[in-house]
Amino acid sequence: MRTLFFVALAGFALAQEPQFTKDNRLMKPADYREWVYLSSGIGMTYGPARESAPGDNPAFENVFVNPRAYKAFKETGAWPQGTIFVLEIRKSESKGSINNGGHYQSDLQRFEAEVKDSRFADGWAFFGFSEATDSAQAIPKSAGCQACHSKNGAVDNTFVQFYPTLLPVAKAKGTVKKAISRE
Repeated sequence: MRTLFFVALAGFALAQEPQFTKDNRLMKPADYREWVYLSSGIGMTYGPARESAPGDNPAFENVFVNPRAYKAFKETGAWPQGTIFVLEIRKSESKGSINNGGHYQSDLQRFEAEVKDSRFADGWAFFGFSEATDSAQAIPKSAGCQACHSKNGAVDNTFVQFYPTLLPVAKAKGTVKKAISRE
């Protein structure tokens, strides 16, 4: 019985780390909704996701991070090798069931991931998944994700300035880029 328990735990730990195919395609993390939820934004999306959600129903963005990376960040204020963020972009609705105002989340619109891994030239890579795929190739550097995150991310290529539970940690640890702040 004890052996089965440890095997199950080992499998769970592996599922929390980025998994790659032999050709460096990121496997879609199936259990990301069991990870640490960092924040949601509404109407903060940009590029193709923003263009597809115009008008009165802006998209929701939900951000999750693997638990080991979250724990390391809370201790050090920096993201360790093997950090994986999932960005889930969902459509919003304003009228349905008993709701007559405000917005609630509905269908999944896009699914993206950001991974910190030394196999990539800048140490970070971005991946966009379609509903039909279980793995994704890194988004080319020319797409602008890397440049935007590198320039505007508060901590180590990430938008910690929008994570209310982690920004105070980064400030206390002195890891927030001096040019970035949220007043």
